[in-house]
Amino acid sequence: MRLTIPNILTMIRLILIPVFVVVFYLPFTWAPFVAAMVFWVAGFTDWLDGVLARKLGQMSRFGAFLDPVADKVMVATALLLIAEHYASLWITIPAIIMIAREIIISALREWMAEIGKRSNVAVSWIGKVKTFSQMFALWVLIWRYDDWMVWLGFVSLYVATILTIYSMMQYLKAAKPDLLESE
Repeated sequence: MRLTIPNILTMIRLILIPVFVVVFYLPFTWAPFVAAMVFWVAGFTDWLDGVLARKLGQMSRFGAFLDPVADKVMVATALLLIAEHYASLWITIPAIIMIAREIIISALREWMAEIGKRSNVAVSWIGKVKTFSQMFALWVLIWRYDDWMVWLGFVSLYVATILTIYSMMQYLKAAKPDLLESE
């Protein structure tokens, strides 16, 4: 494996996870803002590593493996932190749904790849909209500047949850013939 700019950005995202957690729990008034900015930087590196990998022709097997891992660990960490912080069923249930969807779809993609049909469950536009809504909701709920922002975060989280369920159903529908096929 050679070290490319996209792979370095992905590794930076992994390094930012413990930084994010520590800053999230700091007992200072500025901590939520800084934690939100660390989360934003991680999200930006996710976008940037993909753009650079394509533009510079630096796509690699290592990057293809590590990038989604870094994304999922960062998002799952953020979901766990906000679920714990808000200590509310109304945040915990969407967090569980989103984490469960990521596990289900990751397993589905892996299985479909094993049978040579990975393209049947490729990322769709609805998945991209879900991701944007989810990242925005998390960013707002981490920052929690004021009550208005928190309510905006709740609404965005529920939009993301609905899109999460919808996109999961789309992926499962695409894989249904292969899932139900008998050996």
